[in-house]
Amino acid sequence: MFSGIAGKYDFLNHFLSVNIDKRWRRLVRKKLETILANKSAVVLDVACGTGDLAVELQTNAEAKVIGTDFCRPMLSIAFDKNAKNDTKIPYIEADGMNLSFADNSFDAVTIAFGLRNFSNWQDGLKEFHRILKKDGKLVVLEFSTPILPGFKQIFNLYFTQVLPRIGGAVSGSRGAYEYLPDSVSRFPDQKGLANMFEETGFIGVEFQNLTGGIAAIHSGIKS
Repeated sequence: MFSGIAGKYDFLNHFLSVNIDKRWRRLVRKKLETILANKSAVVLDVACGTGDLAVELQTNAEAKVIGTDFCRPMLSIAFDKNAKNDTKIPYIEADGMNLSFADNSFDAVTIAFGLRNFSNWQDGLKEFHRILKKDGKLVVLEFSTPILPGFKQIFNLYFTQVLPRIGGAVSGSRGAYEYLPDSVSRFPDQKGLANMFEETGFIGVEFQNLTGGIAAIHSGIKS
């Protein structure tokens, strides 16, 4: 599914979100400012897709950023962005739930709009916990549950009726953009995901609602 929409993925992300997704990624970067300023730090962006978050993290950062995804066409687009953005981010084809990295390898792990696609969210969080160093930070950017009553109804109408039609017409794969709201509807809300963080062993867990709760940034520390 993701291979089929790779060529139009970036355009549709920015168009359908009215470029708000770019601001959301900058907020993820802000959560990791201290780590990104550390020359010896290594940050892993899981399910990196076409590399937008990885590039955002690496820009003007001292830390080393690595991206992984299991969709090769997405990674090809991500790799091409290195030349455009003057970055040298290594991209590795990998399964986010079974990463070939040693325990305690990374100072931070990020994942944007990828966790809900895992077959088991808790197992994904456990894998991130495994590869993080002690006191390492996990930051998850994901669609969530709108918290404003009137806005919630309007957004849900757009998300379930309008977005699939536009996405399908542009990408040629309406199914991919029908999958999007369906996968979000089954994903835990803000408090539910925070509880999953804590059950996995993360401490200092917090979340920040974005744009009325359309999305949220969750973060936690490996104790």
